[in-house]
Amino acid sequence: MQSNMAPSGMAVTPHHLASESALSVLRHGGDAIQAMVAAAATIAVTYPHMNGIGGDGFWLIVPPEGEPLAIDASGAAGQRATQAFYAGHSHIPHRGPLAALTVPGTLSGWDEALAVSASLGAAPLPLSRLLADAIRYAADGIPVTQSQASASQNKFQELVDVPGFASTFLPQGAAPQAGSRFCQPTLARTLTRLATEGLDSFYRGGLAQLMADEMQALGIPITAQDLAHHRAQRRVPLKLRHSQGEVFNMTPPTQGLVSLAILGITDHLDMAQANDVQTIHRIVEATKKAFGLRDRYITDPRHVTLPVQSLLEQAPLALLADSIDEQRAAPWGQGKGPGDTVWMGVIDKNGLAVSFIQSIYHEFGSGVVLPESGVLLQNRGAAFSLDPSHLLALMPGKQPFHTLNPAAARLNDGRTMVYGTMGGDGQPQTQAAIFTRHVMQGMPLQAAVCAPRWLLGRTWGQASESLKLESGFSEETFLALRKMGHEVEWLPGLSEATGHAGAILRHANGMLEGAFDPRSNGSAAGF
Repeated sequence: MQSNMAPSGMAVTPHHLASESALSVLRHGGDAIQAMVAAAATIAVTYPHMNGIGGDGFWLIVPPEGEPLAIDASGAAGQRATQAFYAGHSHIPHRGPLAALTVPGTLSGWDEALAVSASLGAAPLPLSRLLADAIRYAADGIPVTQSQASASQNKFQELVDVPGFASTFLPQGAAPQAGSRFCQPTLARTLTRLATEGLDSFYRGGLAQLMADEMQALGIPITAQDLAHHRAQRRVPLKLRHSQGEVFNMTPPTQGLVSLAILGITDHLDMAQANDVQTIHRIVEATKKAFGLRDRYITDPRHVTLPVQSLLEQAPLALLADSIDEQRAAPWGQGKGPGDTVWMGVIDKNGLAVSFIQSIYHEFGSGVVLPESGVLLQNRGAAFSLDPSHLLALMPGKQPFHTLNPAAARLNDGRTMVYGTMGGDGQPQTQAAIFTRHVMQGMPLQAAVCAPRWLLGRTWGQASESLKLESGFSEETFLALRKMGHEVEWLPGLSEATGHAGAILRHANGMLEGAFDPRSNGSAAGF
């Protein structure tokens, strides 16, 4: 499979209809940010088990000149979400109203990104234009993907009794079949209202009050004041100085640190000449080191105890690299677990590049669908701890930990790269696989995305904490890793467990190259 190339614009998403929504905006003069808003709206409708307007989002915007900009569009715990509110619970439930305790932030990110677009000189496009495809798909219906059908079937018992879930996602009381028509008329009305009243109406105004009333009726600890208080925040992204260029990722409360630390640690090892066994072993061992940093420091940015950027200096990364045993796997506990997400990338004809990710956390989030607005609420707040002494202890107004982290790089050879994936703990590992294979080992971009991958820990649909290899690896690789002390399991074929990845390169001559993941329903669309 070859990469797609184009001269004037490129979009990569895990659902081809979202790619086409982005491409349509680019064709009609919109910039990469505007195109990404259109794609984000469409995929919120067409991949509802993975993301939605009731979730959170993060943006990494790389202009052709000047410093990159990040947007944190993640919501905080509602003012009623106290430790006392969860008295009698050992942990926050993953499903139902008690799981939906954080403000959905993703629409605030779309709004803030459009403000960035305007500041960069783009002519504004009507919001009705950017949301048009999403409104039509919600109203008229979309074909159910195999991914949605499988998730609906696998989580049926877990979600069937959650308020609003069955009436929205289980037509005729059963999981939908792949290829069947799936309509979301209530969501279509809300998207139409947003197109008319503006994205801010989700947080302040009549729509916000409607949702606050719906949440109160369901016993969800989010109030109208929580919605009104929410704003997306612009951030200075984390930066790694790598031998091949500069690599960027998201600040806390995300694990962007992990993705950069893995690349920073392995940059001190000879990755260019590494075979499959060495590549996997070194990245897995670096992942363990990076997860240690994450679990020690990453939380709501107001509660972080040191400058996270300092952990990406060469000296501490070199020490971590020196501590890796090239012949033996280090002990491994457990990760943060699964997460459903969509990563998407767009680069326009002027070189403006966007790496974007939005999520509802687990498959279908909390499962709660608000009856009048049709909004499926995330369960990101389940990442909080009910131990008051824990780094991730729940408190009102605090942001939860996020696995989400969009990546980008400016390479020494003049290329700009945006890349990323869905998949909880797997996100940093898949990012490292793609970057290492393409940038360090010279594998063609599409091949780097398609090639067999691995996963340490749990992610989408997985229950064990082992090191999992897709079956495209050789038996010799499997046995060599086991001999080194890794607890290895096989994954069948190309598995969704390793994420839905993608990447776009802008070459030094301005040509654009896009690669999508055959594990998804996506595409790389250019013109």
